[in-house]
Amino acid sequence: MRVEELPWRSPDAFVAHYGDAPWSVLLDSGGPIDERARWSFFCCRPSTQLTGKATSVWARLHDLIPPRSSGHMLPFSGGLIGLASYEAGLALEEIPSCHASFIPDLSVARYDGAYVFDRLEKRLFWSSYCDAPQPLALPQCSAPSTIIPTLNFVPDFDRADFCAAVRAIVSRIDNGELFQANLTTQFRATTVPGLAASAIYRRLRHSSPAPFGAYFNTPDFALLSASVERFISMDDQGHIETRPIKGTAPLGADARENALIAAALEADEKEYAENLMITDLMRNDIGRVAQMGSVNVPTLCTVERFAHVHHLVSAVTGQLKGGFTALDLLRATLPPGSVTGAPKHQALKVIDATERSARGAYCGSLFRIGADGALDSSVIIRSLVLKPGSLTLGAGCGITTLSDPEREYEELCLKAAPLLGLFGS
Repeated sequence: MRVEELPWRSPDAFVAHYGDAPWSVLLDSGGPIDERARWSFFCCRPSTQLTGKATSVWARLHDLIPPRSSGHMLPFSGGLIGLASYEAGLALEEIPSCHASFIPDLSVARYDGAYVFDRLEKRLFWSSYCDAPQPLALPQCSAPSTIIPTLNFVPDFDRADFCAAVRAIVSRIDNGELFQANLTTQFRATTVPGLAASAIYRRLRHSSPAPFGAYFNTPDFALLSASVERFISMDDQGHIETRPIKGTAPLGADARENALIAAALEADEKEYAENLMITDLMRNDIGRVAQMGSVNVPTLCTVERFAHVHHLVSAVTGQLKGGFTALDLLRATLPPGSVTGAPKHQALKVIDATERSARGAYCGSLFRIGADGALDSSVIIRSLVLKPGSLTLGAGCGITTLSDPEREYEELCLKAAPLLGLFGS
């Protein structure tokens, strides 16, 4: 085990200098500083990488996890960082998709250590579970950010078609086929040559700071995320927590208006029912690998404020059964319940038949598993995926029997607007 304190450098400086190297990754806490958004981690130059279809990669991931060790002074000292796409979750549910995915199901790398940023105390560390030396020279400062070009994003659903799809799902709900489904659309733009993933992400993290932001640059694609949602976390003692988000409202012009909006969101029958169903779904998913009687809901449908919106948030906790690992917990819960529906399996089938594109990274999960066995992960929302020649943004909303199609479309636009605005779209 190696821990070295270093002179402070910002996460932005690391992205600016090293972000465009393959397999550079920043797990980036932004916004107000609290215990859930205190730590950020930059990793690069992995010792092992693994990508491919879910069916072949899951079985090999156990061999990539570092040997279990104790005595970790910091939350992450290296280990696995990976992205499980939405299609990887479909494969776990044995649902064949009618859409061709544009990224690998799983993209995972093992890092011998991490640069650890303590935002609360403004301290920087290099921490390695296997006593590895620092792989980089410390960047001196952040380079000036580059100009982001204007891009024209085109959605695969226009307003009329999206509203028609909402009405079709409501009809299926009213006929008893399911209770809820998350309907999404993909916005796509053709990019100019030489557009750097690091340049986009630096602008994104500045304009939309988020507690589960992330930059994940693979040889095939780059994920640029301003996610506000934790998926599953588990500490080294097996204590599990998930924090599903369902229910969205805009920010007001001042504190008084924000208080009124928050109160209205908390009292909204449709949003409350939506959150309640997803919370119950997550109780069920966690229960697959949790000790009997350990699953609880300490927080139900409370309003939290983020950079651009209010959200209704709940929390579900549990204790992992003996003999199970963080990977077992991931496999039991993917894809995230808050971006699928209820009952989950049926919602996934309805979603796939209704939507017009593969989701790819969107609505999947970015996760880390340390040498101490602990897990943390995000739901990939408020995110961009950059590939040569294209940039993709997903946005969506939960549909219930109380859904108004026009209101759902406005919610979708509210979520997409901050990211589209980076490109003048």
